[in-house]
Amino acid sequence: MTAPLIFLMGPTASGKTDLAVELVRRFPCDIISVDSAMIYRGMDIGTAKPGPEVLRLAPHRLINILDPAETYSAAQFCRDARGEIAAVRTAGRIPLLVGGTMLYFRALQQGLSLLPAADPVVRARLEAEAQTRGWAALHDTLGEVDPAAAARIHPNDPQRIQRALEVYELSGRPMSDLLGQGEAPWQGPLIKLALIPVDRERLRQRISARFRAMLEQGLVDEVQSLRTRGDLDRDRPAIRCVGYRQVWEYLDGVLPYEAMIHKAVIATGQLAKRQITWLKKEKEARWFDVSDEKLYSRAITYIKTLLVTR
Repeated sequence: MTAPLIFLMGPTASGKTDLAVELVRRFPCDIISVDSAMIYRGMDIGTAKPGPEVLRLAPHRLINILDPAETYSAAQFCRDARGEIAAVRTAGRIPLLVGGTMLYFRALQQGLSLLPAADPVVRARLEAEAQTRGWAALHDTLGEVDPAAAARIHPNDPQRIQRALEVYELSGRPMSDLLGQGEAPWQGPLIKLALIPVDRERLRQRISARFRAMLEQGLVDEVQSLRTRGDLDRDRPAIRCVGYRQVWEYLDGVLPYEAMIHKAVIATGQLAKRQITWLKKEKEARWFDVSDEKLYSRAITYIKTLLVTR
């Protein structure tokens, strides 16, 4: 019988890694990371990347695979993840996909549309135009050529505005017309666990405490080392990760230290809110409260029951 995929999904600071390690102890699982920040080398503290001791016990696939100057897409993730899933299954083990990048989970489950690949020339021109006109003006342009995409994309989301305009320029068709016309959804057994914090205030406190701990661990020095390279800036996808952008602004002199902390905690909380919104749309996912003292035992029992019946 084909081993099922296990999805362990949850917002930032919800304790996914700790639960994943416990599952590795109890089941023949190999972890595949589903995190758009942990893919970058040299970005360890601010991404809450597992430390050496954890990685020795529970190795994570698809972390540290890119330089921060490189870009990564959901399509690339799907190709990489499918390759890792096949390797795990060949070894006779169960793929455990863990992370908070909901777009990657959704793309792997539902397939991807036939969108054109990124074009550096087009992207550079759009970025130059944005420097002159502003991203709000480019969002207005998007509204003219792809109203559905413009309604879905926030005017302050330059990455998605750029991608939608790029797709239109390269294909001659609105991106909203192309979505859902590509690769077939994932076929096969799937177990989905969603960590949902019932107490949002407690999650906010965890987010604040974790960010302050990151600062104590040397996050400012980590960001400074990225700055000294000379080939990165605040508009790079890697540097737009929550925490990194705010510390970068602090080092630029744009934010005072305490304001940087406040802004990073707020941004992380907003990210968690978006992740929870995605999670609540996940069909057939079993929800677990992150503050439940019996979380581990309940999750283990749930998986054990499904493994027996499948």
